Amino acid sequence: MLAIRKLTKSYGGVRPRTLLDDVTFDLAAGEYVAIMGESGVGKSTLLNLIAGLDVPDSGSVTLAEREVTALDDAERTLVRRNHIGFVFQAFHLLPHLTVAQNVALPLSLIGAAPDEAGARVAEMLTAVGLSRAGASYPRELSGGELQRAAIARALVHRPLLTLADEPTGNLDAANGAQVLTLLRAEVKRNGGAGILVTHSATAAASADRVFTLASDGLRLRN
Repeated sequence: MLAIRKLTKSYGGVRPRTLLDDVTFDLAAGEYVAIMGESGVGKSTLLNLIAGLDVPDSGSVTLAEREVTALDDAERTLVRRNHIGFVFQAFHLLPHLTVAQNVALPLSLIGAAPDEAGARVAEMLTAVGLSRAGASYPRELSGGELQRAAIARALVHRPLLTLADEPTGNLDAANGAQVLTLLRAEVKRNGGAGILVTHSATAAASADRVFTLASDGLRLRN
């Protein structure tokens, strides 16, 4: 479903710094993988390239047989909107919207009918244990609840690919474990695939496969 081929990305001018060099891997539908690595090694950069938020110096990203890296900016935006869900460390819920309105945003962007969107939002809020919090505002939720709402928002439009960037970084151990279990379960239930980026071996243990990203490349961890 996702094919990464020989991705290379450098930053800087006279003396560029290479963050990613010849990164290659595949992700099948239904698979949930973790990518580990120290801070600054390029994990978030890799997610940005996969999502088409940035473009590589060389190499390709193909999602569902469509080469994302060959598209222009507007086309990549549509791919993200329709087929990719994001979960971030900092939640990124809009404070002036209710939880239900936040979760509904991806459906609004793809033009879902109001009745369909309402039913899907209610379904996702129930799935993440927030069925009574739809009318609440983000400021009224705990950290764990905020991340569960973020997961509901990321998955409400049933994306082909879910990208989670350190989703438990701001949570305590108990809430982090709950969020990881929920994220994996919902990715599998939707029939998509997921990539979890983390520096935590505990978080990575929830994945089907674990890759390590280091200065010498990406490798499958035994």
